[in-house]
Amino acid sequence: MKFWQQLLSKLKENKKVYLLTVIQNSGSSPGRKGFKMMVAEDGFIYGSVGGGVMEFTLVEEVKILLQNNDLSIFLKKQIHQGNSKDSSGMICSGEQTVVFHPLDTTNISLIKNILNQLKKGNKGILELTSNSINFFENRMRYKFEVSILSEENWNFKEQIGFKETLYIIGGGHVGWSLSELMVKLNFNVVVLDNRNNLNTLENNQFAHKTLVVQYNEITNYIPEGKDTYIAIMTNKYTDDKLVLSQLMRKNYKYIGVLGSKFKLKTMWNILLKEGVSQDDLDSVYAPIGLYIKSETTNEIAISIAAEIIEVKNKTE
Repeated sequence: MKFWQQLLSKLKENKKVYLLTVIQNSGSSPGRKGFKMMVAEDGFIYGSVGGGVMEFTLVEEVKILLQNNDLSIFLKKQIHQGNSKDSSGMICSGEQTVVFHPLDTTNISLIKNILNQLKKGNKGILELTSNSINFFENRMRYKFEVSILSEENWNFKEQIGFKETLYIIGGGHVGWSLSELMVKLNFNVVVLDNRNNLNTLENNQFAHKTLVVQYNEITNYIPEGKDTYIAIMTNKYTDDKLVLSQLMRKNYKYIGVLGSKFKLKTMWNILLKEGVSQDDLDSVYAPIGLYIKSETTNEIAISIAAEIIEVKNKTE
């Protein structure tokens, strides 16, 4: 979302901007499909299409175009190996195709529409073509659709919006840190807690939504789905157990529970006695997070985020 906010800000300043988008990649290309960068006529840069000398060269080229007011939509293929005419200067191998769209104040309403849909949690389709840029309030079956017939005839569609949602159950300090990190990783973040007047919940400016709920009704707030991730970190062992017992047999991509090995072993023994199967327990990530000897709340949040990203990318 921040990318579109930065882009809108520059357009409102009446600055011309080039939008660079990777629409195709293969091999070990540093830029992946959907990577974006904006370059404004005042030199402001935000985002990335892969970095390195390749990106530097593209940025310098765009800056000259903006200074000379030589603005048009065009496409560039970058080969990251060898000395061909399309060579990027990098040796990592692979290829990527970047398209360039000049934007000005006439595009403000389009960027506002994208931002409004993102703020509502809605999804839409960004369409880039050889002669236009469009946004539709709709959904696609796949994240990307690409057709490149020639340098003058191509079409790229991308599903814009949050694909994955992380529900953090427990609005304490770790939940705060995890919210900040996961929003940066383009997750829709919802924090739930059963405590009123909780400072770290009320002042959590990172999460897209915060709610005070009753934990015995937790399933009413978390829809099932393979794009749903859950991190349980309440302030009580009994609340962790209450929440987990309601969620663990449902269809979610990820459920993790914060806690010491001793606490979790005690919880597991009780749940087994209550009829929960070992297979159900084995599907839960506990203790939550990759083991990196985390100590501070930020370190714990990083370990959780790393585990979630690992799970998310296993099937991508």
